[in-house]
Amino acid sequence: MSAGDTHRGLQKEKDVRMSNIIAAKGVADAVRTSLGPRGMDKMIQKGDGEVIITNDGATILSQMSVYHPTAKMLVELSQSQDIEAGDGTTSVCVIAGSLLNTCQGLLDKGIHPTAISEAFMAALQQADVILQGVSRPVDLGNREDLINAVTTCLSSKVVSQNSDTISPISVDAVLSVINPETATNVDLNDIKIVKQIGGTIDDTELVNGLVFDKGAKKTAGGPTHVENAKIGLIQFCLSAPKSDMENNVVVSDYAAMDRILREERKYILGLCKKIKKAGCTVLLIQKSILRDAYNDLSLHFLAKMGIMVITDIERNDIDFISRSLNCMPVAHVDSFTADKLGSAELCNEVTMPGGTQRVVKVTGVANPGRTCTVLVRGTNKLTLDEADRSIHDALCVVRSLVKKRFLISGGGVAETELALKLSSWAKEQTGMKGYCVRAYAEALEIVPFTLAENAGLNPINIVTELRKQHAEGNTDAGINVRRNCITNMSEENVVQPLLVNTSAITLATECVCMILKIDDVVPVVEGRVDEHTAMTGMGGRRSILRYRRVVQPQAAGR
Repeated sequence: MSAGDTHRGLQKEKDVRMSNIIAAKGVADAVRTSLGPRGMDKMIQKGDGEVIITNDGATILSQMSVYHPTAKMLVELSQSQDIEAGDGTTSVCVIAGSLLNTCQGLLDKGIHPTAISEAFMAALQQADVILQGVSRPVDLGNREDLINAVTTCLSSKVVSQNSDTISPISVDAVLSVINPETATNVDLNDIKIVKQIGGTIDDTELVNGLVFDKGAKKTAGGPTHVENAKIGLIQFCLSAPKSDMENNVVVSDYAAMDRILREERKYILGLCKKIKKAGCTVLLIQKSILRDAYNDLSLHFLAKMGIMVITDIERNDIDFISRSLNCMPVAHVDSFTADKLGSAELCNEVTMPGGTQRVVKVTGVANPGRTCTVLVRGTNKLTLDEADRSIHDALCVVRSLVKKRFLISGGGVAETELALKLSSWAKEQTGMKGYCVRAYAEALEIVPFTLAENAGLNPINIVTELRKQHAEGNTDAGINVRRNCITNMSEENVVQPLLVNTSAITLATECVCMILKIDDVVPVVEGRVDEHTAMTGMGGRRSILRYRRVVQPQAAGR
């Protein structure tokens, strides 16, 4: 290989890396203005006309049309942070963008990508030790600490002014579905969020039971208030059997038509009598696609028997309802017996204040499973959807504290302390490693810099003062965007789970190291074999085999 070929190869690697870094930085810069309590919101308009207003990093990136493969890595990075910690989805992209910007300067100085990656991974391990040292343990029995952590998470959301309502609800919801002494994780599927337009977010409530977002069927005069309810959940249809979709039954004789109607009435009445015989007083009917799950005749019979009917239960909700009510879903009427029913003190249809919608609340469940329901209210769909996303993030914050029971101060405290300690540690390292670690430490200061910038402060003055206070030993000094100054974040109750910081820095560093090690992008077009591939390698072998299979029968025919 000539020197010219080597130079061209190195130049191609450099161009690919620069292209990847620029694409990923573009995605990071798009969400950077959304970081922190004073961050801006984004209005996202979908192709179908739907509008979303949010400043949640994972939501913004998941809705963006991203085509560059490296930019897609940052979208997946944000989703990974959302799955692992639930919060910090914007921070992880901002940190990754800052690290990539640092890498660009290190590559321009001629440092090899592998050396940069190794130094960054060593700095990451040291960062984990430093964060563990400045964090403090939290007891899940201390409800006040948990509420403070959730309030800090909600401070950057659109619904931040309603955090006094949402924070206690989120904490109580998670604590009600786990055993705080032994739990190491939380299944958020045990907490169902039901949205209802009307009222305000302050009307949001936690229901220790079930809430159905549609009212009871009362067209036939059925009850809407049942005490000491026996609740049955059926997956079969309360309507007459039908033929296949392609078949038709033509009846021209009036006597035969009357006989069909009588048999249909007799069949449905038989189903209703078996349901009543089991002692059921509230009936939940799963939604059906192939045929009607119920008809007016079945509703009439059930109303006469005093049975409350709730229809259109989604298939995805069957498991949650079964665990909540301690009942069994029944697929055939012959299996509908008293032991399959759940019990509750009250099943009541109520009209929501501030609106005309009706919901059914089931409370006082006997032998309930570890589940609960959050009924979210909002003035319009945009507010309601953002409240739903904010409550999900709040639940994830409490889950992070269950998984890793440590708290750390917010307001850029963790990143500033890391930058200071890693810079000191870099002086102990030799050669190129120390230089790269110092660059890594400086890149982490992007978080306090962006917090100050988004709050309208002078970022250089704020970060310099912050660095000075941390050097003097004030490890809880952070940016107070409400007072526009630096204060003690622990005294301000601005705290967040340690898992959010460690996960964000770990995921961002690993993603950056992966991007650094890419030196070429190979596009592959599926379903097409070029001439070179057809004559060489496996592609050529398959082509020759196909050719033989086609030609041999013709030769035999001759």
